[in-house]
Amino acid sequence: MSKEYRSGIGVMSGTSLDGIDLAWCTFERTGSHWTYRIDKACTMPYEAAMREKLAHATDLSALEYAQLDVELGALIAGHINDWISDNCKPDFIASHGHTVFHQPGKRLTTQIGSGAVIAAHTGVTTVCDFRTLDVAMGGQGAPLVPIGDELLFGQYDACLNLGGFANISFRRNGTRVAFDISPCNMALNHIANRIGLPYDEDGKLAASGKLIPNLLEELNTLDFYHKNPPKSLGKEWFEAHFLPILEKYVADNTTEDLLQTLVQHIAGQIAASVPNDACILLATGGGALNKHLIRTLSAQWSGNLTVPDILTINYKEALVFAFLGLLRLNGENNCLKSVTGAKCDNCGGAVYFV
Repeated sequence: MSKEYRSGIGVMSGTSLDGIDLAWCTFERTGSHWTYRIDKACTMPYEAAMREKLAHATDLSALEYAQLDVELGALIAGHINDWISDNCKPDFIASHGHTVFHQPGKRLTTQIGSGAVIAAHTGVTTVCDFRTLDVAMGGQGAPLVPIGDELLFGQYDACLNLGGFANISFRRNGTRVAFDISPCNMALNHIANRIGLPYDEDGKLAASGKLIPNLLEELNTLDFYHKNPPKSLGKEWFEAHFLPILEKYVADNTTEDLLQTLVQHIAGQIAASVPNDACILLATGGGALNKHLIRTLSAQWSGNLTVPDILTINYKEALVFAFLGLLRLNGENNCLKSVTGAKCDNCGGAVYFV
């Protein structure tokens, strides 16, 4: 008889480099209806040295890159081992890893944080490498969270994630559609970092700033915003297209004004992306804690913007990756062609059984 998987730890390392999110979750299925519970969760901040390595991982040699893959896997495993014991282990671990290269047009995506190392160090079956099959099938390999939106959060008309990038998912003509919208925390944190802050707490600095009209206009003309989905963003696009525009305005404008303009840009792009028939929008991710961003979005979009409990805000992505790992172990599709543009729905993820 095959093993029944129910309890799993989801692991997420986002592009904003805040740290490693861990969520220990339990799933139940009655017929086709799924329910979940986040039993416990935490974020393990990166130490400065690791944050620096990850921020510049695209510049590493092949050997250095491979070494960082192993090092990050061991770090993740160490944090998980602090949670578990021989008498209390999850059925599986599902680790997204940290994205370094994401170029689906070249059939290329890489995430580091070795799943083999995690499995070996924890003694728990580990699922990783969720994106590469979809990219190999001609898809964007992103976003992956929408199948979780579909099966775990179907009571909302649309689900918005405010992470390093903002992305959205919703049903259109009976199928789930999802895409990246714009940079979010990646852009905001980039400006906050310039004055020694990890982020703009509650958006207080942005709220005190003034709009820079020319910057807003330039950002809004970026080609990406005029493309039809499926479409996705990566750090390389941010550095090649978004950052050069932003940097032109840094010297002559205050941090507050730059942040205010970015918030207006992000909120405007989100408001333009929400479908007209959506009434209830769930907002999660670190950006959902940015009160000024939420207020600005609420002013630009007329529907009911719902910000849930703190566990769901902070750990929805880790929760969903645990769910994706569960689907993979069950041999069920965990990636939707309607979202990524792949030639078919697929069941992605490498599995290390121990």
